[in-house]
Amino acid sequence: MIGLQALRAEFRPTLRLATPLVLAELGWMSMAIVDTMMVGRLPNSATAMGAVSLGSNIFIVLALFGGGLLMGLDTLVSQAFGAGRREDCHRSLLNSIYLSVALAPFLAAPVWLLPSILAGMRVDPGVLALAIPYTKALATGLLPLLLYFAVRRCLQAMNMVKPVAFALVTANIVNALGNWILIYGKWGAPVMGAVGSGWSTAFARLYMASVLVGYLLWYDQKHRTELLRTPVEIDLPRIRRLITLGLPAAIQFTLESGVFALVTALIARLGAVPLASHQIALNTVAFTYMVPLGIASAAAVRVGQAIGRCDPKAAGDAGGTAIFLGAAFMTCASAALLLFPRWIARMYTPDETVIHSTILLLAAGAAFQLFDGIQTVATGALRGAGDTRTPMFCHFTAYWIIGLPLGAWLCFRRGWGAFGLWAGLSLALILIGIVLLFAWRRTVRGLMLVPEDTLART
Repeated sequence: MIGLQALRAEFRPTLRLATPLVLAELGWMSMAIVDTMMVGRLPNSATAMGAVSLGSNIFIVLALFGGGLLMGLDTLVSQAFGAGRREDCHRSLLNSIYLSVALAPFLAAPVWLLPSILAGMRVDPGVLALAIPYTKALATGLLPLLLYFAVRRCLQAMNMVKPVAFALVTANIVNALGNWILIYGKWGAPVMGAVGSGWSTAFARLYMASVLVGYLLWYDQKHRTELLRTPVEIDLPRIRRLITLGLPAAIQFTLESGVFALVTALIARLGAVPLASHQIALNTVAFTYMVPLGIASAAAVRVGQAIGRCDPKAAGDAGGTAIFLGAAFMTCASAALLLFPRWIARMYTPDETVIHSTILLLAAGAAFQLFDGIQTVATGALRGAGDTRTPMFCHFTAYWIIGLPLGAWLCFRRGWGAFGLWAGLSLALILIGIVLLFAWRRTVRGLMLVPEDTLART
């Protein structure tokens, strides 16, 4: 798909941009892993981990819908920056903040409907009693999280990626300290258990947003980028353009996170032990997923900037190199899941029953690693080119029409348990990876045929 010469030329700049973004994504996932590990040391570890699993998966559906709407910034800002229009980048940033403020109350509202929703799904009562207050605690950090998403996407589209990594790495320290204080009741704080983990995570997200906003203001003052001179009027056409680009990405992320949230709720019907095993396996594959996700952000930026410069060949080379990097890493990750499943599970819990159940789920996760890497980075490359619809349709069809019904049938009708649901999701990800790889190749061929003056206006 990409020649050796192009790979050599693109490898270093792609890696240089991707590395801080990968660190940022790993830092994002590390919060969830630390939360699970620390509540896993509570006396009721399976129930506590199950509550964190259920609550965080529900919350992330709402948060990623808002974050997905803001992903139109990848296209708008990277292409404007590639064309040398910094003021246009600032206008997109300001209006994305307006959009974030408007979205927050609507996205937080469903959290208060959880008791009636989850009660109807026959979730384990012990898990439910902890999951609801935990999710409400997370919801208090929703607006800072959306602001972080907006500022982060603008910074990375303008090649300022180091502060993004710094914000998330240090936020993990804030979150871990907050967990220690609130979960176990240290330094005079009340013992809050799993719910304390939710409050700690919300505060860490406020910290992340504050760091990025502070950096942006400092950078503006030092380099005189005239950020503060940006017109403050609401630019409705720009917001509409942002939503037009971002809505398919938001739907795609909602479909993807939603299917995992629903799978979590279905596994919750099987009991605390399968749910705890599911959370450990899900955290593990989500951690490996963060690497191609960071590479995908770099792909979106480099493809968008190349299009802004009217250089379709560079756009194709950037996307192809990023897909190669994502696929190579996930191949190694697949081997690790097959070779060290017991070691991975023991990091979370000493419970042998949970460990044995987790090993089987990690094997299912190993099966889709390569294809998950391909589809994730291809989605980013397509986003840089302005195509957010193709991934949306692929995720809907593969997850909700094929993977989830098959997984539910295997789980409940064939008696495969949680492994059946994971098998269905594995098939879905394999299909998505194959289709999006071909979609990217089609997009590259299309870019080569577009005249330069037309490309400059996309």
